[in-house]
Amino acid sequence: MPKMKTKAGAKKRFKMTANGKVKVAAAGKRHGMIKRTKKFIRDARGTMVLCDADARIVKKYMPYHR
Repeated sequence: MPKMKTKAGAKKRFKMTANGKVKVAAAGKRHGMIKRTKKFIRDARGTMVLCDADARIVKKYMPYHR
């Protein structure tokens, strides 16, 4: 049986934690930062954990990272 392929876009955007949760960078920080509030910029720093509904979708794209 051949191996399943990991989606290339998913492996660039997501990382898995040791407990199997999906870690992702905050969205909305590529451009247009002048119109964003200082609080938004502060809160969007670093990474965050996806909610369970979204994580279930992402895990299908990354079959060997569970």
